[in-house]
Amino acid sequence: MSRIGYKVVKIPAGVTVNENGNEVTVKGPKGELTREFSADIQMSVEGDEVKFTREDDSFKAVHGTTRSNFSNMVEGVTDGFKKNLTLVGVGYRAQMQGKKLVLNVGYSHPVEMEAPEGVSVEVPSTTSIVVSGISKQEVGQFAAEIRSVRAPEPYKGKGIRYEDEVVRRKEGKTGK
Repeated sequence: MSRIGYKVVKIPAGVTVNENGNEVTVKGPKGELTREFSADIQMSVEGDEVKFTREDDSFKAVHGTTRSNFSNMVEGVTDGFKKNLTLVGVGYRAQMQGKKLVLNVGYSHPVEMEAPEGVSVEVPSTTSIVVSGISKQEVGQFAAEIRSVRAPEPYKGKGIRYEDEVVRRKEGKTGK
């Protein structure tokens, strides 16, 4: 049984937590995040610690999820989140044109993508992309959208992949 919901979340210096009913706002040096949590989980702020409790066992799954989401909000406003993507393939490249990310990944046309509000995209080299922001969900979602433009294929390994992703290779056809 997981006991993540009972773990205490430490609030670092420079971070403030405000709760208005079910809506929780976390402000920090990198920005501000607001999220509405379930009314079945009670949140109590005691000094620089936050604890989450539930009334009965019918809300077990929501308990751990609520605590993790709050912890990610605190981490986001202090450190932020970052996802690194790599382009693998001959002629595959990425570049920024203003605020648009332009991908040339083997299609007859370049694919243009615009980052959502609160997410920044950098292209340190033509074959790497860095997606960063304060919301773990938004950073992960936009990185997944970039990856879905040309997901890695198992025969040659070409495509857009996360930096630490391992692509299992398959053996191709054999002739007679």
